[in-house]
Amino acid sequence: MSESTLLLLTTIGAVFMSSFIIFVRLKAIKKPASVKKIIIPPIMMSTGFLMFIYEPARLETLQIIAPLLTGIVCSYFLIRTSHFHLKDGDIYMKRSKLFIYLLIGLLIARVIVKMILGEQVHLPQLAGMFFLLAFGMILLGGLRCLYLLRNLKDGRYPIPRFNFG
Repeated sequence: MSESTLLLLTTIGAVFMSSFIIFVRLKAIKKPASVKKIIIPPIMMSTGFLMFIYEPARLETLQIIAPLLTGIVCSYFLIRTSHFHLKDGDIYMKRSKLFIYLLIGLLIARVIVKMILGEQVHLPQLAGMFFLLAFGMILLGGLRCLYLLRNLKDGRYPIPRFNFG
């Protein structure tokens, strides 16, 4: 199978997976938040670092720093659109109008960047770079959500909040 065919197939797969994650995320917002629900995704995702044992997936220093910093920048927007509220004694993440558009925008940006970089970077390395980008986003966003959740549970009001939609 040629590199360009493989790139196209993995891009289509990424679109389906991302769409599924958006659906799951919107459904999860209807259930109370918990520490477990916040810390398990980055812990489970950290097993993905094993991909770097595979020689073709290893990255140069700049290929590590750039996606991590991009993930941190992207997490800023997710953080700005995520906040919690109390409902019947339980803590829920409040749905933001901007949140779904942000996730779809990130998906579109990812597909565009993958198509551009896919010609210059080998597929296993590209997968590693997108993994680092996602991990940077999830880790920082999860830490912020954990902080907000702890504030609510400890009764510290008002919760630092950003209203963006």
